[in-house]
Amino acid sequence: MITQIKDAMEPIAVVLLSGGLDSMVCAGLAKEQGFRVLALTIDYNQRHRVELDAAKTIAERIGVERHVILPMDLRQFGGSALTDDIAVPKEGVGEDIPVTYVPARNLVFLSLALAWAEAAGSKDIFIGVNALDYSGYPDCRPEFIAGFESLARVATKIGSQGGNVTVHAPLQYLKKSEIAQQAARLGLDAGQSWSCYDPLENGRACGVCDSCRLRQAGFEEAGLDDGTQYG
Repeated sequence: MITQIKDAMEPIAVVLLSGGLDSMVCAGLAKEQGFRVLALTIDYNQRHRVELDAAKTIAERIGVERHVILPMDLRQFGGSALTDDIAVPKEGVGEDIPVTYVPARNLVFLSLALAWAEAAGSKDIFIGVNALDYSGYPDCRPEFIAGFESLARVATKIGSQGGNVTVHAPLQYLKKSEIAQQAARLGLDAGQSWSCYDPLENGRACGVCDSCRLRQAGFEEAGLDDGTQYG
């Protein structure tokens, strides 16, 4: 499989595919730009499995070259409402970093994406971080992305030979409404993505966690159908 990918003429990109709206749009944009997509989903033993199913559906819908779901039990560390027995906040987005922040998650995930990219002969990684309509996570900021690119230059064989790894963050400065519009433009079914941090027992999204609130507001502003069932 990897040998075949290396021999292909088309450029290759590793896309971090969580199953959420942002990662879905990132994968769609990578395909639109002519990349052969290797989709990487991290099963970090998060509090629900719905987004993993969503990632599988999205990968099939977009037609990725290969989809890897990599197990990594971050519950062993805890420290987040997504990996520990901590209640998911439901009172709305505040100014402080919320307890749904998973310590250094994007740093860990990008490191894994970088390892696969180098093994596959790729110099391009896509990640759906956003610095506008988001929950205030430090590993979504532009300076984090720039810092990781600098790290990649000194941490890899590619870098030691004078090459560069590009971390594409095409949603970095888009509002959630603009991301929803991109999904529609790309012909993607937003209802196949999953955003909720705390799904209800009936399988629906809670509608009141930070992620649900941001998603609903974005689609409402864009005048588009969310495709998610709440409550």
